[in-house]
Amino acid sequence: MQRLGTAIVEGVLLQHGRSGVLTRLSDPFWFQALGSVMGMDWHSSGITTSVMSALKRGLNPRAHELGLYICGGRGRQSRQTPQELVEVSNRLGLDGQALVRTSRLTARVDNNAIADGFQIYLHAFVLAADGEWAVVQQGLNERSQLARRYHWHSAAVSDFTAEPHAAIVGGHAGTITNLVDRRARPAQDALLALTRTDPEHTLAEARRLVLPSHHDVRAADVDPRRLGAVLALAYERELRDFASLLLVEQLGPRTLQSLALIAEVVHGTPTRFTDPARFSFAHGGKDGHPFPVPLQVYDESLAVLRRALDAAKIGHSDKLDGLRRLDAFTRAIEQRRVPNAEVAAVIAHERAVSADYGGRTVFDDLPGRPRRSTRTATAQLRLFEDP
Repeated sequence: MQRLGTAIVEGVLLQHGRSGVLTRLSDPFWFQALGSVMGMDWHSSGITTSVMSALKRGLNPRAHELGLYICGGRGRQSRQTPQELVEVSNRLGLDGQALVRTSRLTARVDNNAIADGFQIYLHAFVLAADGEWAVVQQGLNERSQLARRYHWHSAAVSDFTAEPHAAIVGGHAGTITNLVDRRARPAQDALLALTRTDPEHTLAEARRLVLPSHHDVRAADVDPRRLGAVLALAYERELRDFASLLLVEQLGPRTLQSLALIAEVVHGTPTRFTDPARFSFAHGGKDGHPFPVPLQVYDESLAVLRRALDAAKIGHSDKLDGLRRLDAFTRAIEQRRVPNAEVAAVIAHERAVSADYGGRTVFDDLPGRPRRSTRTATAQLRLFEDP
């Protein structure tokens, strides 16, 4: 996950710049899609911790080269954010104290100014070398054991007390006190009059990403036409041959399926991420939903992406440009009369061939857990709905 997530962010960085990375990290749908394509449980709040931890470990050792620094993290790491921001700012010539104030302000807004029952336990501050920043925070409701994620982007913040968030992710929790809603200005003024202090208060929901409680991936969670285009690209011989030509790689259908979804994460526009569960069809999920992580495919996808990035660094961009062309080609297929994917059949097929691709879950090494058979599956299941 660390290697793949880092490579994907590098791809975005090369194609769209640092601001493009921060814009995407502040988009909850893209963030969820990134976690899904990395092999995390597609609907899980654990995506936040795992993605930010993996990116911090992968990007920070090369931060001077890439110009992106990730500070903070979960629990005790979050309390190290001020010190890390000051150290980075001193190296970059930025105003460290102003960034520390911003970090604390975002935490106070989400923890104190929004009476939604969620206590912040993860605070990740992503800083670009030019001072642009994004913040990803997550809170936990102890009673319900549900999580809520808060996204910030400096480009979208003009006033910390008036709808400052890029987005907030979480299920409907009833009426909440929202002191950073623009309509809350009279309440803010009253608080100022009473306390004579800046309230620095709370939230405005931009786009709402509400994830279901069920672990399995269902047809309702996926846009079947978009998934159908990816499957057509992988399993229709003429399309597959042309896609391999675009990538300057000779690849099997299963790796093409994964790379098409990775390419969309790198190049897709915000409207493409309304169904983040679809991206779990790249590499499955560590909990076995929608299918076990195919380690051989995962490694090959990462190897292709890594070769493209390494070649681009020395001026040979054909392979990296191939990912952009692959994404455009998949969208063109989608516009044709491609049949919708039969989601249940695709999942059944992936599970049937899982052993062939080194399929694994986090449960495989538990004591007493029977090991899956390595028998090759021969049945080709129906992957598309009847027209």
